[in-house]
Amino acid sequence: MEPTDIVHSECLNILRPVRDALDVLNGKWKLPIIVALTFGEKRFGEIAREVQGITDRMLSKELRDLEVNGLVKRTIHDTYPVKVTYELTPHSKTLGEVIESLRKWGMLHRQNIMQHS
Repeated sequence: MEPTDIVHSECLNILRPVRDALDVLNGKWKLPIIVALTFGEKRFGEIAREVQGITDRMLSKELRDLEVNGLVKRTIHDTYPVKVTYELTPHSKTLGEVIESLRKWGMLHRQNIMQHS
């Protein structure tokens, strides 16, 4: 096996799972929705207020995608009127370190940009 083959294989071993993660978390809304739900179960309108700038149609689509990928649980409560809530699944809570790392990097990046402006 050539050294370049080893490097290529190592690169693929990093890129494949990163690509898988990005495929699930793609777009600008999924992580903000997950962050909003880290503070507990919420109704649609509460999420819409916290994730500023998202349309109802986009929020609905993103919640469906997150539900399909096992990151958000949708519960229909047997009340009148019907109450629908959303919450994180145990699997989505494994994103905690990722979100914290992104938060720290975002703060560092903002400082860097401000220093060079």
